[in-house]
Amino acid sequence: MTTTDTEEKTSTRSSAAIADDIAAAIAARKLPPGTKLREEALSRVYSVSRTKIRAALLILSKDKLINIVPDKGAFVSQPTETEARDVFAARRIIEAALVAQFVEKARPADYVRLEKHIRNERAAVARPDSKARSQLLGDFHVLLAQVVGNPVLTEIVQELVARSSLITMLYQSVRDAACSSDEHVAFLQAARAGDAAQAAALMLEHLNHVEAALRFDGAGPGPVDLVAGLLA
Repeated sequence: MTTTDTEEKTSTRSSAAIADDIAAAIAARKLPPGTKLREEALSRVYSVSRTKIRAALLILSKDKLINIVPDKGAFVSQPTETEARDVFAARRIIEAALVAQFVEKARPADYVRLEKHIRNERAAVARPDSKARSQLLGDFHVLLAQVVGNPVLTEIVQELVARSSLITMLYQSVRDAACSSDEHVAFLQAARAGDAAQAAALMLEHLNHVEAALRFDGAGPGPVDLVAGLLA
């Protein structure tokens, strides 16, 4: 057994709590895309064993916030501009078709649920938490798919939304996020009026706006000090 793993640590923080803390640092852009997450440094920051750090990194990997590369380590996810364009192209194809089914099947209770969700979006936009903000804005689209009631479709939308939520978390501004929530309101109004054509047009316009607002300004701020980023 290595000294690092058997050394007595002072912290009782769980792997899940550590993962949440690192996720918050990524969302706040203290750890830019591509940053290497060194186990030894993380172990020192959180005063826990590297075994607990590995568990935290696995949680982040499942959430697609980081990539674990065999023999190289863990890195903050770095979606490329090409990947982002492909994700939004797929969403336009799928969600434009989804809208007509949503308008047909949605019931008053569904609209009440979605209106409540939009209130939660607006509250999140007002807070400095881009991870929660991006997740809620993406979940709106998943809720639409759930109303349609096709599990396969819902799974596809969930995967695409998860990927685009990461992209918007890293590359979208607070102002653009507020506009997205406003566009959800306009979409819901058209859908509730039974205007499937207008609702589909608004959905496409919304996705186009989200994509156009992404800012891929080169490789970002460059290498950062991992410890300083987490303690900032």
